[in-house]
Amino acid sequence: MKKIVSFVLLLLFGFTFAQQQGQLRKVATIGFMNVENLWDTIASADYIDGTKDISNPAFHRSVPLDSLKYLETTEDYRGEWSDNLLKGKKVVRKQFLSDDFTVNSPKNWNSKNYKTKLANVARVISEMGAKYTNTAPAIVGLIEVENRQVIEDLIKEPVLAKYDYGIIHYNSYDARGIDVAIIYQKRRFTPTNSLKKEIKIYNGDKRTYSRDIVVVTGFLDNEKVAFFMNHWPSRSGGEAASVPKRNAAAVVLKQQMDSIRLKDPSTKLFAMGDFNDDPISSSLKNYLKAVGDPKDLSPETPYLNLMYPLFKKGVASLAYQDAPNLFDQIIVSGNVLSDKVGKDYSIYKTEIFAPPYLITREGNWKGYPLRSWSGDKFTGGFSDHFPAFVVLQREVK
Repeated sequence: MKKIVSFVLLLLFGFTFAQQQGQLRKVATIGFMNVENLWDTIASADYIDGTKDISNPAFHRSVPLDSLKYLETTEDYRGEWSDNLLKGKKVVRKQFLSDDFTVNSPKNWNSKNYKTKLANVARVISEMGAKYTNTAPAIVGLIEVENRQVIEDLIKEPVLAKYDYGIIHYNSYDARGIDVAIIYQKRRFTPTNSLKKEIKIYNGDKRTYSRDIVVVTGFLDNEKVAFFMNHWPSRSGGEAASVPKRNAAAVVLKQQMDSIRLKDPSTKLFAMGDFNDDPISSSLKNYLKAVGDPKDLSPETPYLNLMYPLFKKGVASLAYQDAPNLFDQIIVSGNVLSDKVGKDYSIYKTEIFAPPYLITREGNWKGYPLRSWSGDKFTGGFSDHFPAFVVLQREVK
């Protein structure tokens, strides 16, 4: 009997009542969270097995350092790190932060703290959009994860395990060894294809390594959708000096979005993540050509930045160098917009998720996100970014 009741509750979780009309609607939350360095306690390195197909997860994976002696390598590789250039080679790449998140490091990163971090992140994810949907998000993007293992540990947390999340993750060549990923409720989203797109940035002949853009297509409650998960290059070295890096990322993202949109204009597109730029920055306005007002949508400017109205109101998702910024954004194609609830999903609500427990309450950082780290000290907090989400709605078919 208990199993039957639980199953019925899960079926109902995807629905909500619209108070204005008393109409039952199907709803879904799509969101993401910068999890601020979600690392396990095991020092590891990247192992690239170029004899595998690029789409095979075994092509590029994170491996504990003490396991490297059991793996075959073909050479001490000193060239550029790129999927195509590493075909046919078996090589190891040390992660920049690998030794920082261990018991013996200044951070004293241990199992207890790691479990606290997992529980904190899982709680936030489970509550994103829940006041509108009575359930956890159907799709969640993750930023600053070390490897697939930490994602697997995360979705096993009790508040998330019942939703049976699947994982889409690729290792990137980011210098710090961090990646982006997407988790999804298997009963609601069916992926049809996924890939990663490298953002290749050069300073003269030297390449700068950043996170890839993860592209996923599939069916959300039987509707065609595409997700583009981003963590663009930071402002390290100054905003002006680093602008070309984010402009380059914007070009790659636009190419991917345009490709899917032109192939099938009915597909609903969602680009989200930490762009390290505000909605009015050149990368988003001039290179991605994301507009802030639906009236400005056109064949030349087909994407809408849902965060622009919040930015104008002064809403921020973090404080960078003691100034508020809205780096965490969601950008959509125009076909996700509608003036009324119809048979297909459309935007109902867009928010930066900042409940009281995610906010620092006192001290110099009062009002800022309650971050996990203060230098090398684990605070027991959550993240240095507030998450963001959209809620979709449609008529019950």
